[in-house]
Amino acid sequence: MIAPARASERYDVAVIGFGPAGAVCAGLLGRLGVRTLAIDRSRELYDKPRAFALDHEIMRVFQNLGIAGEVTRHVAPFAPAEYYGADGQLIKRLGAVAPPWPLGWCPSMVFSQPAVETALRRAVSAQPGVEVALGVELTGMGQARDEVTLRLSDEARGERTVRARYAIGCDGAASTVRGLLAIAHDDLEFDEPWLVIDAIVNDRGAAKLPRSGVHRCDPSRPSTYLLGPGAHRRWEIMLLPDEDPREMETEAQVWRLLARWITPADGRLWRAASYSFHALVAREWRRGRVFIAGDAAHQQPPFLGQGMCQGVRDVANLSWKLGRVLAGEGGDALLDTYETERRPHVQRLTTTVRTIGRIVCELDPAAARARDARLLAEAGGAVTTVPRQDLIPPLETGLLSPARHRANGTLFPQPRVRAGRETALLDDLAGAGFRIVTRDRGQAEAARSGGPNERLRARVIRLAPEAPVDAPDVDGVLSVAETEGVLAGWLDRHDCSAAIVRPDHYVYGVAASEGELVKQLETLVADLNRG
Repeated sequence: MIAPARASERYDVAVIGFGPAGAVCAGLLGRLGVRTLAIDRSRELYDKPRAFALDHEIMRVFQNLGIAGEVTRHVAPFAPAEYYGADGQLIKRLGAVAPPWPLGWCPSMVFSQPAVETALRRAVSAQPGVEVALGVELTGMGQARDEVTLRLSDEARGERTVRARYAIGCDGAASTVRGLLAIAHDDLEFDEPWLVIDAIVNDRGAAKLPRSGVHRCDPSRPSTYLLGPGAHRRWEIMLLPDEDPREMETEAQVWRLLARWITPADGRLWRAASYSFHALVAREWRRGRVFIAGDAAHQQPPFLGQGMCQGVRDVANLSWKLGRVLAGEGGDALLDTYETERRPHVQRLTTTVRTIGRIVCELDPAAARARDARLLAEAGGAVTTVPRQDLIPPLETGLLSPARHRANGTLFPQPRVRAGRETALLDDLAGAGFRIVTRDRGQAEAARSGGPNERLRARVIRLAPEAPVDAPDVDGVLSVAETEGVLAGWLDRHDCSAAIVRPDHYVYGVAASEGELVKQLETLVADLNRG
């Protein structure tokens, strides 16, 4: 007998899965005042690393959740990655942009997943509007016109049902939610077997190893070496067609594969696991009142370190839209823009990652040498460093201004600014809701006093030559002066004086005059309430 849902077991949103994407989702919803239930079948946090990298966009989300300070204790800059061809020559190099950093954080980082997830879970579980239930498995689901019914198997409370106005499946590659909805994948045609090895090296081992990442595009045995935080090192080694993945996970085989790098005297193994690296994107991301996100919606090879980042982008996109709809400040069509925006973005980035993967995974010697010659020719004979972030695409469709501009759908910068007697990153002073940022006093006044912003409730920020010392926030306009010229340079490059920024930090539109700004605000409010 399944117990019916009690009044106390009715939620605004139910999040299935409490991994990184699910925890970020619950945390962002909680900060918006959305009554949220987050469940996970496992009671324990997995104590070994799986995700390895995050970027400045994701660090900005952690900042908005209030955990950036703790997370920074468990991260390090992502070392440049050098790609070596069939005959050992350098054929490609990825790195990072130099400071001042556009989003206020190092653009590419490596991190210790268990430590960061612990901090994330602790912060989310402490939010008063979020209930976290571990040891709870989703067994069934149904939808009505205005709610979702979830059947749960609870280790502590037995079988029961709960109801929510919306549900989000963040439950991984083998997603129960996706399975219950019978959503199929589009296969982007990448399926390669690899062994992932994590080790903690001692001083002797560290001294032997390169100080940059190395991708050996060697057709006899493609492999990748990466530097994690502290003494953590990771190898990803391609398995050959005649090798048994389970046999290759054994300690003896792992040390045999690592012999060209280190020996058992140089450190200890932390984890060895075989995977098939896939490139898959779900065909639907919304079915009625149920959404999927993270690995439930897509899988990609790890060659750019964007797997976890993609899932966090998903929920950062969806959470603020759900918050507005639940608050009566957005129409149902706003929720459709989640898939409209995120699915093409994921597909495009996954295609880029797949292309890098095919560079690494080539097993035919003749084809590998042809690949090397082509890459060197494309580089003009001299390999230069390509910033990893240059490979991340903007949003191209969805809730973007119809006044087309190259800035639309890009990430808005986060400068370090002075306001009054305080110096901080912009989000810490201005928040992470809608923002109207301008360096023109007239545009700031028009945005503050105009009718559209009464419904949008955007924070108005004026970039001033010098920020007032005693009263930086006057009549609803926050005046700031930046310390490194990041924002002024961005406005100059995009030939504009104002930007309308969404809660997920993507640019809705830009303007060069008061009239243009007000018109775009009117269009945005209409777009938000459509459907």
